[in-house]
Amino acid sequence: MTRLQDLVDKLQLKVKAYKRQSEEAEEQANTHMSRLRKVQHELEEAQERADIAESQVNKMRAKSRDAGKSEKAE
Repeated sequence: MTRLQDLVDKLQLKVKAYKRQSEEAEEQANTHMSRLRKVQHELEEAQERADIAESQVNKMRAKSRDAGKSEKAE
């Protein structure tokens, strides 16, 4: 009977250890997901800024071309 109790105790310790590992893994996963969301948000903002900058460059190029054409016409 003691041998059986020893086995039960060992199994309970293993279960506790696995549960702790599971909780630690879940914490790490939550941390990584939080970082991922932050980086995704930063990427979206950077892409927006790049799009705005590209649009401004295209407008300036168009103005430059138009100014060049009107100078040639004069």
